[in-house]
Amino acid sequence: MSGQLDESAWSLPVYGQLPFEPIRGDGAYLETRDGQRLLDLYGGHAVACLGYGHPGLSRAIREQTDQLIFQSNIVPMSVRAETCRMLADFAPAGLDRVFLVNSGAEANENALRLAFRSNGRSRVLAVEGAFHGRTGAAAAVTWGAAASWYGYPRLPFDVSFVPRDDIAALEAAMSDEVAAMIIEPVQGVAGAVDLSTEFLQAARGACDRSGALLIFDEVQCGMGRSGHPFVAQAINVSPDILTTAKGLAGGIPAGAVITNSPIADGLKVGDLGTTFGGGPVACAAILAVIRAIRSEGLLENVQTISELIRTTCVRGPVTRVQGRGLLLGLITRQPAKAVRDALLEQDILTGTSGDPHVLRLLPPLTLKPIHVESLASALGDIGG
Repeated sequence: MSGQLDESAWSLPVYGQLPFEPIRGDGAYLETRDGQRLLDLYGGHAVACLGYGHPGLSRAIREQTDQLIFQSNIVPMSVRAETCRMLADFAPAGLDRVFLVNSGAEANENALRLAFRSNGRSRVLAVEGAFHGRTGAAAAVTWGAAASWYGYPRLPFDVSFVPRDDIAALEAAMSDEVAAMIIEPVQGVAGAVDLSTEFLQAARGACDRSGALLIFDEVQCGMGRSGHPFVAQAINVSPDILTTAKGLAGGIPAGAVITNSPIADGLKVGDLGTTFGGGPVACAAILAVIRAIRSEGLLENVQTISELIRTTCVRGPVTRVQGRGLLLGLITRQPAKAVRDALLEQDILTGTSGDPHVLRLLPPLTLKPIHVESLASALGDIGG
């Protein structure tokens, strides 16, 4: 890593970093300062959904930056209006109102706030294994956070966790105290754990009967990564509130809360707010991502490439594949970290997860069969 500054000399020591510095990208590839060319199957935690140097995304960012780099929500902007319109059109039917923010954690914070405001209740149901963010409310519904890294002296509200896919436990935990149930349809950090359609349908029914709101956290699995605009459409279960971020703007920080008109109609000026959310550059990037997903057939590509990974990459240390679309977990015989490091030696970047035996793949939606061939070949070289 010649010529690289020592980042740890000035930053907080909270990240375990890999031993290379990327300096540019092209498609699904990264180039490091030392000249290594890496096939990036991790995409910066699912952020680089169009890969690197996508012409439409780069052009949209450049043109908007040249025109107007920022103005806040104190003034209306056509680019923001168009972004909200297109996001509402991309989202499940009935979710037609959008609040733009900066990140997935901020989106989940505001989704929870909307739920509490809507019914005045005091408890949230979440799912074991969930990760919803590191801010106060989002972390309160993140599995294991309170016992490890949460950091605050108390939770801001009552939380109950139910086991994954346990419908009986879900129904037993639901009550008239529950303001909302928040669910990742595919749990990303946990290792690309695809919750069953039956469980998600049961959550919708239980919320309807109790008057609680259903929140789908599609921060990681949304924006086409499942092979559908959102997992909600794939399983025909529509939440009351949907959150998304990560690949939303292809690399520019952005998040969104998407909800329905009855919830929106209960709000007034000042009830929610953000400084940077909905800025023009982020909006231009969001528009470019949605347009690329639609015009380049990326939903179909995700489905095709996902199936190819499932059929060709169960080899070497991999025993099976879980997840949905291009949010996949490769279950490994040996520790996933060792497999990640072995793949990195073959110029392929992947990620680990909360499960020590799950290697996580979050590649760009533009991935091609030749890239899957490289992964399959490298896994075969590693052996079991």
